[in-house]
Amino acid sequence: MTKKTTPHAARRLGLSTVLALALAACATNAALEQSRKDFATGDRMLALQRLEQAVKGDPTNAELRSYYIRQRDLLVLERLTAADRARIAGKTAEAAALYRDVQRIDPDNPRARLGLEEADRSRRRRERVAQARAAFVGGDVSTATRLVRGVLAEDPDDRVALELRRELDERMQQTSKPQAEALQGAMAKPVTLEFRDAPLRVVFEALSRASGLNFVFDRDVRTENRVTLFVRDTSVDEVIRLLSATQGIDRKLLNANSILVYPATSAKQREHVELVTRSFYLANTDAKSAQTMVKQLVKTRDVFIDEKLNLLVVKDTPDAVRMIERLVATLDVPEPEVMLELEVLEISRNKLLDLGLEFPEQIGYGLLTPDIPAPSQIVNGVVISGTTQLGGKLLDGNINLRKRGDLVPFVSNPGLVLRLKSEDGDSSILANPRIRVRNREKAKVHIGDKLPVFTTTSTANVGVSASVSYLDVGLKLEVEPSVYRDDEVGIKINLEVSNIVKEVPGPTSSLAYQVGTRTATTALRLRDGETQVLAGLINDEDRSAAQRVPGLGNLPVLGRLFSAQRDAHNKTEIVLLITPRIVRNVMPPVALLADMPAGTEANVGAEPLRLGRTAPGSLSLRTEGGAGSARIAPEPVPAAPPAVPAAAVGQGNGAPASGAAGAPLVGLVVPDRMRRNDIITALVHIEQLEGVDTAEVTVTFDADRLEAEGATTPGIIQMPLNVVDGKGDVAIRLKGRPDAVGLAGVVVTNLAMRRPGGEEERIPLSVPATVQIGE
Repeated sequence: MTKKTTPHAARRLGLSTVLALALAACATNAALEQSRKDFATGDRMLALQRLEQAVKGDPTNAELRSYYIRQRDLLVLERLTAADRARIAGKTAEAAALYRDVQRIDPDNPRARLGLEEADRSRRRRERVAQARAAFVGGDVSTATRLVRGVLAEDPDDRVALELRRELDERMQQTSKPQAEALQGAMAKPVTLEFRDAPLRVVFEALSRASGLNFVFDRDVRTENRVTLFVRDTSVDEVIRLLSATQGIDRKLLNANSILVYPATSAKQREHVELVTRSFYLANTDAKSAQTMVKQLVKTRDVFIDEKLNLLVVKDTPDAVRMIERLVATLDVPEPEVMLELEVLEISRNKLLDLGLEFPEQIGYGLLTPDIPAPSQIVNGVVISGTTQLGGKLLDGNINLRKRGDLVPFVSNPGLVLRLKSEDGDSSILANPRIRVRNREKAKVHIGDKLPVFTTTSTANVGVSASVSYLDVGLKLEVEPSVYRDDEVGIKINLEVSNIVKEVPGPTSSLAYQVGTRTATTALRLRDGETQVLAGLINDEDRSAAQRVPGLGNLPVLGRLFSAQRDAHNKTEIVLLITPRIVRNVMPPVALLADMPAGTEANVGAEPLRLGRTAPGSLSLRTEGGAGSARIAPEPVPAAPPAVPAAAVGQGNGAPASGAAGAPLVGLVVPDRMRRNDIITALVHIEQLEGVDTAEVTVTFDADRLEAEGATTPGIIQMPLNVVDGKGDVAIRLKGRPDAVGLAGVVVTNLAMRRPGGEEERIPLSVPATVQIGE
């Protein structure tokens, strides 16, 4: 059985379909309109989430999906722009939050990922700058300098780090004393040393015992070189620098309390001095200029540049790299810029008076052409008259004077003209360009027209070809500023004003122009914001012409009736007003020192050899043996006592006295100060013990203030010497009593020695030293 669809049912089905489509369209439009309202009035992130849910609910809706993509991209762009701005301003937390918003919208966005990484690096740099600031306030300039250098190595344009480096350099300039990185702990400990003709090895041993430092000697160091040294209240670091400068040695820090000592020769320096590399991403100068500066001033041979990245990479000693860093900082500064406010006025005044009767220039008598009537025509029975051709033109040829009947007098048409014209006009043309120019760069301004000039070229068997060139007409201004440190601007100005005087026709229908030109070239120097007026480019033209009837036109009053007078006055003046406004002047990155330490020829960039403040007569140094230069810089030093002849009995303070030839030389090293309950080491060193098998030294001390380890009798101790190669040493540990205060004395009073097969020989001594005991 076949079911037939009636027309009424078909209509109901069609209406249902249309109604369903209309409802779907209404639903779609409602979702779109609601989303637009959410974006306009509410939280845009929440509005985007709702729109995303609507798109997921209706994935086939192209209009809704297009609107979603457009709003998503717009929101991502806004968040990225705000995040970049916050990161540049140093608001790393705000920038990170915005970047994370972008990642929630677009998880694979590369700018958000890179921005988060950079924000994290910026946060770590801010933390290091804060640590450097705290170290700087606490007086630890070396730590602050190290942290700031690390930050600037990552970001040379970090404003906070640049400001802190400027303050560090100012502090160094005020103190006039570079801070050594190693000047801390044992290296800063003050000592007093007194040695006379003592071996270099003994001096370093005394330093080791007094400071607790470990010294490792290269096999080629001449430890037997003689040194005479008197220093008081000087740091260990400065003593080592002095010895390095005078003994031809150098040092290398191995750790906080270990130092390698090696000869300061080229071969040994290549062997022991470690090299470092440093990359400089230049922002303002070009890599070639930086490379030239580094090679000329620092003599660095290992230099690489990448012109595309504007990158400079150097490899040298740490001292040289630090000097390169300071030099690059002075070179890589933003170029000065100036804003030139220009105002160009062209003032024109024109006056014209054309008044009078203009008579014909000639009167003729001759034969003229007659009027020629045109024949009539009949068109469709209608007679049409033709147009008469007027005559009145002078016939060519000769005249028969015998037939003068056709000759008539004539004048040119019009026969008389009354001129009544007067003009008075003022005009001004104003150009007010503002142009920003870098220092010592040229800027050009052209206000006018480019006139085409055609040139034709004829070539045999080819034909004629035409080419076009353009001629600049109008106002052309060229400026070149130079910005100076005193906020003044020097400007070279070249001003040219041109206009077309007339057109000049050339051969073969070519056309040229006669151009009038006014040019001014000058150089001037203005203060920032000062306005200079350049005027005087004036073109003043007066013209007067008269057309008169001969004789009658020269009559005093009536002559005006028989003449036409034309008077013209044209005046044009060019006025230029120029005002420089400095946008950015030369900004040194740091407070540059008057003299930047550059080291020596042998060691470029090393700090200068200077000592801290010492009392008068507290420093003396004499050496015997190898000498040489060294790379050194100032800091304080400790001290030790002298070696004196053993026969010098009773000489106060260990002062030397003459004795028998070959008598032992005795030295006593005692720290200058100590506290109660502290333990110090008194070092006894004796030389010229050749042939001695065993030896023993007797030392007395103030028993009321000091105790000695191993002493069986208060105030006196006997210690055996360790004799090697004619030299003997012994270290005595002394402890301050709990109630001790004041000055305590220590004296070497006796030396007992025995040679193989011989009797014991005793030599009385008096080698004193003192130590101040305080709380």
